[in-house]
Amino acid sequence: MSDKIKMIDLFGQYKKIKKDIDAGIQKVIDASAFIHGPQVESFENHLAQYLGVKHVISCANGTDALQIALMALNLKRGDEVLVPAFTYVSTAEVIGLLGLVPVMVDVCRSTFNIATDSESIKKLEKALSPKTKAIVPVHLFGQSADMSAILQFAKEHKLFIIEDNAQALGSKYFTMDKDGRKKTVGSYAGTMGDIGCTSFFPTKNLGCFGDGGALMTNNDALAKKIRMAANHGQEVKYHHKIIGCNSRLDTLQAAILDVKLTYLNDYLYARYAAAQYYTKMLKALDSGEDFFETPLESEYSTHTYHQYTLKIKSISGKKSTRDALRQFLADKGIPSMIYYPLPLQKQEAFKKISRQGTSLDVSAQLADSVLSLPMHTEITHKEQDAVINAVKEFYSL
Repeated sequence: MSDKIKMIDLFGQYKKIKKDIDAGIQKVIDASAFIHGPQVESFENHLAQYLGVKHVISCANGTDALQIALMALNLKRGDEVLVPAFTYVSTAEVIGLLGLVPVMVDVCRSTFNIATDSESIKKLEKALSPKTKAIVPVHLFGQSADMSAILQFAKEHKLFIIEDNAQALGSKYFTMDKDGRKKTVGSYAGTMGDIGCTSFFPTKNLGCFGDGGALMTNNDALAKKIRMAANHGQEVKYHHKIIGCNSRLDTLQAAILDVKLTYLNDYLYARYAAAQYYTKMLKALDSGEDFFETPLESEYSTHTYHQYTLKIKSISGKKSTRDALRQFLADKGIPSMIYYPLPLQKQEAFKKISRQGTSLDVSAQLADSVLSLPMHTEITHKEQDAVINAVKEFYSL
């Protein structure tokens, strides 16, 4: 059984909707409108309706989405952008690519997102300079950052907000009433800042069969600028108003995404159910032993479990417990992943172009302790039991 366990099962997901996917692809081939075909606009409109946002502008990939968002804000070379140190490289990569300065800030140990408790907000304020123009909260591993605190912080300090929502599409953020209860209507992650960005990389919550991305905004002027920036800086062909780039979602991918969007809630439910099973069984295994921490679901966000990530605690006298567990699982044919083994402040690429805005101790600690288990829409309890039993065996040695 264990040799069949996959980190993600894309083919199994495809088989269930093969008829609809194949029909969508064939329709594109029959029309041969492979670029800017009608399916692109259809998908953008349907995703905008799903998210409750005015504008969705598709592009070639999630990294391009982040770059185009920054381009649309008219930032100047040397301007600074606050970014969490514990995230995928593209979040900060595009900042450096445009001649801006990534300012690394720390994250919350329990949620993996930008820390926003009162002490952390004070640290964020100390990280500001006259050149700080924007903040990029990342909704990591499937749940929203604390956007109420970030929105307030950005408003007070006149910062743009670009949400990196590559891993939490479909997650909802709930503001709390004065009694600490969730309000009945939540906003989708990626729709609360000035611009939201997402990726349709095949393994994402909503993934295509190649690369793809999109930007979301409720600002009409920004939407217009984003469309121009993604299309060589032009509104009318061969008339270029600004310097842009060439970043578009091809029609085949849009057709695939338009089909899969109708199943997105089912996918999110399957991920959540799998995560609940993991948590129930792993907590029983870890009862009183303190071997690891299962993921925390914050009170203000739903969790889409793009990843199911444990924090592995080191055992006295045993080096690199996380790495030892990962190798033990691998020896049994069970995949796992470390997202991310090096925080941004330790990456060679950023040493000369970034600055440290706050203490980054938590980001460094997480890089040494996180381990993500197999998680996807098709995973079965039998497969999860094989993972759980392997973890149990490791800790019984």
